[in-house]
Amino acid sequence: MNIMTGLTMFPLQAVQVTDFWRDKGGDDAKFFAVGIGIVIVILIIINVLRTKLKLSVLNDSSQTASRSPRRFPVFSFHKIVRNLGLTREQAKMLDFVFRSDGATDPIRSLNTAALLDRHFKRAYRIIEHTSISEDEMTEKLSVLFAIRNIIENNVVGATATSTRQIPDNTAAVLTVNDLNYPVRVISSKGDSLVVQNPTTNTGEPLRLPRGSKAGISFFTKTNKGFSVESRVLGIAETAEGQVLQLVHSGQIKKLSNRRFRRRQTVISTSFFFVTVENLGRKKTRLIVDKRRFSGNILDISIGGCSIKTNTSVSSGQKLKIEFTREDHSIVAALGEVLRTNKSGMSTIMHVKFIKIPRKSLNTINAVVYEYARD
Repeated sequence: MNIMTGLTMFPLQAVQVTDFWRDKGGDDAKFFAVGIGIVIVILIIINVLRTKLKLSVLNDSSQTASRSPRRFPVFSFHKIVRNLGLTREQAKMLDFVFRSDGATDPIRSLNTAALLDRHFKRAYRIIEHTSISEDEMTEKLSVLFAIRNIIENNVVGATATSTRQIPDNTAAVLTVNDLNYPVRVISSKGDSLVVQNPTTNTGEPLRLPRGSKAGISFFTKTNKGFSVESRVLGIAETAEGQVLQLVHSGQIKKLSNRRFRRRQTVISTSFFFVTVENLGRKKTRLIVDKRRFSGNILDISIGGCSIKTNTSVSSGQKLKIEFTREDHSIVAALGEVLRTNKSGMSTIMHVKFIKIPRKSLNTINAVVYEYARD
């Protein structure tokens, strides 16, 4: 028997074997393709998630970096403390002032009035809301304003080189024939310097012929004082009353600076005459008269104030001065009249404060620096 013949006896078996392996290989290929597809989809999803997570982290980091203040320059701060001669307690308070408002350049803050006031006003508000007692608040505000006044007297302020730089509504003193009259600058922007025309002792408007000599002195908000010699251009009638038109000048002289910042205002006030009783052995007693007189505070600082009143008062007279704030707190001070000026039928007293309670002192500082809510 031929061997090849024997092999050809099973053609069906050969076909079955071939078909078996073909079907099984097709299923495996399908499963393999599906598996590869699933893996690719998973990889794509993972890649997308990683990209989003990375962008989110970068975005959060950039926002955090933009919100985080730059490092506070300790060296510059200590230099400021030394130059101002601050005590340890004052240095801690100034550090709080700068850090509480996120200041990163103390030198710039000291030389920028708006920034400085913003820092101190924020610190003032924080102390108001976080102090656990009135005594604590009084103590902290006392230190805060002590620093603010030290800075006011040590940091160089703005200068004036022309009467055209005088801000509108600035309080000034007009000097004519050695007589002083309190006035207010109406405008400095035109061809002339326009100020209020004061009244004489009889209440009549001051009549000055064209060409008359007139001096003007004034203080800026940073307590820088200036004076200038001018001449009268004329008198005009306006909606605000009669005004004087003066010649502009660039020949301005610097006056000695005021010790404390002063604010122009109108505050109703009461005052009482005070006498000093000598008890011997260098002891005295203050006696406050029960009679109450009224007037209006025209300007105020922690060093003193000006009061317009119809009451006749002499220089050297001691006074107890009181006024009430919008929050019903009472401010009281003991003062002495330095000098008086006539303003029509009224008298303007220039008063120096002799003694002020710390709480009243803080309130006056808050009024002067415009931190208090009016």
